[in-house]
Amino acid sequence: MDIILKLERELGISKWQVENVIGLIDEGNTIPFISRYRKEMTGSLDDEVLRKFDERLKYLRNLEDRKTQVIKIIEEQGKLTDELKASIQKAETLVEVEDLYRPYKQKRQTRATKAIERGLAPLAELIWLQQVDKPVEEYAKEYINEEKGVNTVEEAISGAKDILAERVSDEPVYRKWIRNHIFRNGILVSKATGGESEKVYEMYFEYNEAVLKIPGHRVLAINRGENEKQLSVKIDVDVDRIYEMLIRNIIKRNNIFTTDILKAVIEDSYKRLIFPSVEREIRSELTEKAEDGAIVVFAKNLKQILMQPPIVGKTVLGLDPAYRTGCKIAVVDATGKALDTVVIYPTPPQSKTEEAKEVLKKLINKHDVEVIAIGNGTASRESEQFVVDLLKEVDKQVFYVIVNEAGASVYSASELATKEFPDFDVAQRSAISIARRLQDPLSELVKIDPKSIGVGQYQHDMNQKKLKENLSAVVEDTVNTVGVDLNTASASLLKYVSGISEQIANNIVDYRETNSRFNSRAELLKVKKLGGKTYEQCAGFLRILDGKNPFDNTGIHPESYKHAQLLIKKLEYTENDLRNKRINIDLTEEEKESLAQEINIGLPTLTDIINDLKKPGRDPREDMPKPILRSDVLEMKDLKEGMILNGTVRNLVDFGVFVDIGVHQDGLVHLSEIIDRYIKHPMEVLSVGDIVKVMVTGVDEKRNRISLSIKKCGK
Repeated sequence: MDIILKLERELGISKWQVENVIGLIDEGNTIPFISRYRKEMTGSLDDEVLRKFDERLKYLRNLEDRKTQVIKIIEEQGKLTDELKASIQKAETLVEVEDLYRPYKQKRQTRATKAIERGLAPLAELIWLQQVDKPVEEYAKEYINEEKGVNTVEEAISGAKDILAERVSDEPVYRKWIRNHIFRNGILVSKATGGESEKVYEMYFEYNEAVLKIPGHRVLAINRGENEKQLSVKIDVDVDRIYEMLIRNIIKRNNIFTTDILKAVIEDSYKRLIFPSVEREIRSELTEKAEDGAIVVFAKNLKQILMQPPIVGKTVLGLDPAYRTGCKIAVVDATGKALDTVVIYPTPPQSKTEEAKEVLKKLINKHDVEVIAIGNGTASRESEQFVVDLLKEVDKQVFYVIVNEAGASVYSASELATKEFPDFDVAQRSAISIARRLQDPLSELVKIDPKSIGVGQYQHDMNQKKLKENLSAVVEDTVNTVGVDLNTASASLLKYVSGISEQIANNIVDYRETNSRFNSRAELLKVKKLGGKTYEQCAGFLRILDGKNPFDNTGIHPESYKHAQLLIKKLEYTENDLRNKRINIDLTEEEKESLAQEINIGLPTLTDIINDLKKPGRDPREDMPKPILRSDVLEMKDLKEGMILNGTVRNLVDFGVFVDIGVHQDGLVHLSEIIDRYIKHPMEVLSVGDIVKVMVTGVDEKRNRISLSIKKCGK
């Protein structure tokens, strides 16, 4: 297989792009570095395409390695033919390779291998050739051998049938046809197991859907129900066509002595060997596709959460709600430093509301608190109402925001949190985390395992390695898109910077603590274990505010400083102009092309340099929708059909989006109510964090459900 041609066709890119990207990856360059600083070599491919490229390159290389292994093993057995070798080399998936290898694979003891050991292979071959001129029983008598465990004619024929059943099962052409047939025509059926049932799986107690059409979220839901022993699951298919295909290909002569035996072989092979194996393969493929689809949604949701704009320059009071143990409070200043912590008991069973109000009023006045961040966990509803009542009694304007606290408890009990806040207990750390994730979501959320941030469904039911790799890639891409302040970033944030390992991240922090601060990017080379290659990969993504070189506070890579200096000079600016943010460049495409030639640099890189010079230290999160600051709360009973409200998209799932409209329960906008055209998934038009206008279309207080529509608002 020509891997370059394959990638070229799959990704719709040119041969030179494929060759260059492979070269860059093989040289040890990271995806963020390639995406940002090697645009001329890649044709400006973005990180999403490059991630897919890297994944497919690894798969195709593994495929070629497996082909080589299989060919070598079969050749060593002396059974490799030119035709078989060509078939293996042409295979486009690992499944195809394994199908071709199956007949030659060393098997554990099976009914067929036992029959072969008993000397029944010649009898099986006799039946297979269909040329006998007397009953098979007559031939079988010759194979009775008590020493080998063949005591009767029936045992001899049964053993021969076992050999043939395995031969049919091992034929790759048959397996491929049957797999495709079941995938196209099979029905996935689920039923209740009959034990103690959970209502969450009720719709799947008597359920069936075409294998070809079942959406990923239903596959994952059914899998979970099966794993929890709530559901029994199987694939139904009309076997007549399968039997017809096998009979047509296997029974070549109408021999009255062998036809019925071979039909029995075909039925046994299909029911006992082929179908169970193919059913597992198809369900595995459905699961893999469902997981891949879910991971795409998780990744998009996660990126939007990480890209939420920071609340800059505000003192925040974090409130971690609870009942029995009380609400944990932490006040952090504009830099994220913890100023005060306390526990209040405004919620049941203590319900010390007035006492709690007095405590918070004093904290608000003492630290000039401007925003309250309320975690959305247990007792969030009561805590929100308490805060709303409190704000009516406060003399200054204070807003509140409901913050997704997913993962806060995981972080607060972690070794990292203990190291970061040794003087605070677990509960206090959780409140600090809630406050700080409002101030700077990215810096705080990188401390938490991405799958614990609560950005999708079924994340605990899928391939954890694949999920972790994909979500970690999202964090890495986001961190490098935003850029990192080298003098304030935690090791948790630094380890996601291109090229920086966890050890080097810790070494950077150690160096900073010893030497007070970094004054230039070049100083990174003094960090233990940070060599030239790592410096090349990470330098452009690290920012130094008020450093010796103003270029160090931009996304311009040190390798391009000389070009940036030439550009500034040609446009009659100075480095002081850059330091004081006084550069305003407005060039036509023709002028850019001319400049690129003059200073000997690629046009994409020149364009990036110009953007960085115009807005040094720019945070791309500034362009994202700002969180809605609230000062009052709605109850479900206040909602009426037809009411139009502003809300924030909290989560995207296959069947719709959940929107926070300031009520304690997020409302659901079903897929069909998002837009006046067909879409397969909400992510085609919406992202987590989007501010949307919604109409209330239904309120079910008993089931605690709110139905919303975006399209009925005319948007």
